[in-house]
Amino acid sequence: MNVAQLQEEILRLKKEKDICILAHSYQAREICEIADFTGDSYKLSVDAAKVSNQTILMCGVRFMAETCKLLSPEKTVLLAQPLAGCAMADQMDRQLISQVKEKYPDYTVVAYVNTTADLKTICDVCVTSSSAVQIVRKIPNNNILFIPDCNLGSYVAQQCPEKNIKLLNGGCPIHAAVTPDEVRKAKALYPGAELLVHPECVPEVCAMADYIGSTSGIMNYAMKSEKKEFIIGTEISIAEHLQYECPDKEFHFLSMKLICPNMKATTLADVYNCLTGKGGEEILLSEETVTAARRCIDEMIRLGE
Repeated sequence: MNVAQLQEEILRLKKEKDICILAHSYQAREICEIADFTGDSYKLSVDAAKVSNQTILMCGVRFMAETCKLLSPEKTVLLAQPLAGCAMADQMDRQLISQVKEKYPDYTVVAYVNTTADLKTICDVCVTSSSAVQIVRKIPNNNILFIPDCNLGSYVAQQCPEKNIKLLNGGCPIHAAVTPDEVRKAKALYPGAELLVHPECVPEVCAMADYIGSTSGIMNYAMKSEKKEFIIGTEISIAEHLQYECPDKEFHFLSMKLICPNMKATTLADVYNCLTGKGGEEILLSEETVTAARRCIDEMIRLGE
């Protein structure tokens, strides 16, 4: 089968089996085209909780599928590519953060959604890149332990100077690899372009940006802007998607380092194999884990309103 035929068969199978397909914005275009919902990890989890389908197929990485399961424990949640993990989510575990909490007992533990369900069980509140600043501002405690991304945490600290934010050495190795020199080169190549970056980039890179925001924030900014040219400082698939959405505008990669191998691991064939029962993996979490990890997500929803 060619791509179009495979997409057609996937659309037939998902309708026949009543399966909702979610695709993170970093997924390939051909996967986004057959998804019921696309977006960032938290948006997808909320979308999954609202649909009537009892089976959810996640085209993304493991922590995203886990978050779907936490918000919809009664549903069957499938991960299209079982090898699709997240380098940031795997950096810190419950044992490590339990030890850190002992050293800072009066700190509120704020966990980026890019963490495992197991780690979320000992955290106080979850955040996304788009909601982190708003939620941290609303936390009554001024002492914050922000995990795992020190770059996003640094950005939040700049926006919330009234808070005492403790950071650990973690983060997205893909975004963190981009250097100020690469920014200068991109700006020299495209002098008329605005630079839009994700706060997972290092502070020196963020300081050179015209806009700092989440994946969805970057896309919304570019689509609504009157400007016609942009340098995209996040996973390169976003520049590709934006070019489809806004053919009258120009989108350039900030760096060729901005390729996430875990996001690229999922293929259209993986989605097909998962739908036919020949691939994929069902996400199973104990009732104890769901109950404990759900608390920090519920707190995120409460503070995010």
